[in-house]
Amino acid sequence: MLSGEPGLEIVAEATTGREAVDFCRELRPDLALLDVRMPELDGLSATREIKQASPATSVIIFTLHESADYLLEAVRAGAAGYLLKDAGRIELVTAIRHVLAGEPILSGDVATRLFRRLTAGAGPVARRSQIAPLTPRELDVLRLVVRGKTNREIGEALGLSSGTAKVHVEHIIAKLGVSDRTQAAVRAIEMGLLSTSG
Repeated sequence: MLSGEPGLEIVAEATTGREAVDFCRELRPDLALLDVRMPELDGLSATREIKQASPATSVIIFTLHESADYLLEAVRAGAAGYLLKDAGRIELVTAIRHVLAGEPILSGDVATRLFRRLTAGAGPVARRSQIAPLTPRELDVLRLVVRGKTNREIGEALGLSSGTAKVHVEHIIAKLGVSDRTQAAVRAIEMGLLSTSG
């Protein structure tokens, strides 16, 4: 599906999760594309091990599983993206390029399901008082991050430049005490930051 794509080079193909970890440890690729279900070592455990063995390697979970549980576990394991296999080639390549540019990505459908599931739950996992307050504009940006939007899409939706949207996302990440936008989306949902205002 990716062979011949300009600017992307496939350096190895693994048939098991264990093999993927070993390849990443040895080759230190920029990105690893894993499924949730893999022989020998599942993709989520492999993600954890890859992030320990080769921290600079970004991981995208590319799967058939439209599961909020898997998405949460993938983010906690260190995945920079979660994309469904029904995505077309263009969507996959776009997601890879975003992640390689440091902009983690979530499949919009899965992110929306996760948001609904967590906001319908028993309540926030952590208290809002544990973080610096987000401005109304940051909450607007955060709502779009939770929906899997890129900085460019956030800028277009809110009448901002993509650079300004990026700065807002960076402030949100810092205030929530996380390392990337995917974790920011999950943390915001877990804390109930968006449940009363959108």
